Amino acid sequence: MRTGLLEIAALTAGYGATRVVEDLSVTVPPGGRLAILGRNGVGKTTLMATLVGQTTRHAGRIALDGVDLTALPSSRRALAGLGYVPQTRDVFRSLSVEENLVTGLKGRPRAALEEAYALFPRLKERRRNNAATLSGGEQQMLSVARALLGRPSVLLLDEPLEGLAPVVCDQLMQALSAIDMTVVLVEQQIDRALEFCEDVLILDRGRAVHLGKAAAARADHALLERHLGVALIG
Repeated sequence: MRTGLLEIAALTAGYGATRVVEDLSVTVPPGGRLAILGRNGVGKTTLMATLVGQTTRHAGRIALDGVDLTALPSSRRALAGLGYVPQTRDVFRSLSVEENLVTGLKGRPRAALEEAYALFPRLKERRRNNAATLSGGEQQMLSVARALLGRPSVLLLDEPLEGLAPVVCDQLMQALSAIDMTVVLVEQQIDRALEFCEDVLILDRGRAVHLGKAAAARADHALLERHLGVALIG
């Protein structure tokens, strides 16, 4: 039975000989929500890509529910329980909304599509439309819903709110808040990320410079100013 325990130990990774993530260790408990924050170019997206097997790993270990994923290809990691929503969304633009969702079922019955439609009613309204005709927010909903249909134990979200209108961000975060699973979130909207997640990891030049509770980080304006260049109000 999947619980969603994600363990990253002494992980160093990058692209070819270039190392972007350095000696990173963090554990996300079952049902936990971890925000990964940092300035642009510090290795956040590289870390997410490394978790799903899309980069060069130089050292370290990745495990999910006690199963070592380190040597597995991306397809096997997905089957093991990693769900990934990349920054690029990667919907199939020539397919309809429903056809996109079907690709995420991973052998589950077609009736399971109703789970996606219950979470995002807008997708049901546009289920026969090609994904290319959707707005950016609708495409993001589609990408998230497709990942969730595979019933992952851990959902990896790379900047899901990028470029979306505030009202759409509200809708998306409301839907994500209703999901009972382990979530790792990379996000530039720091206030939303710290409100949604219980724990926060801050990266700088590929290394962890802070790991702790999100509520405490949210109140520590000096910490946020030092590592992120922002100070939240309130």
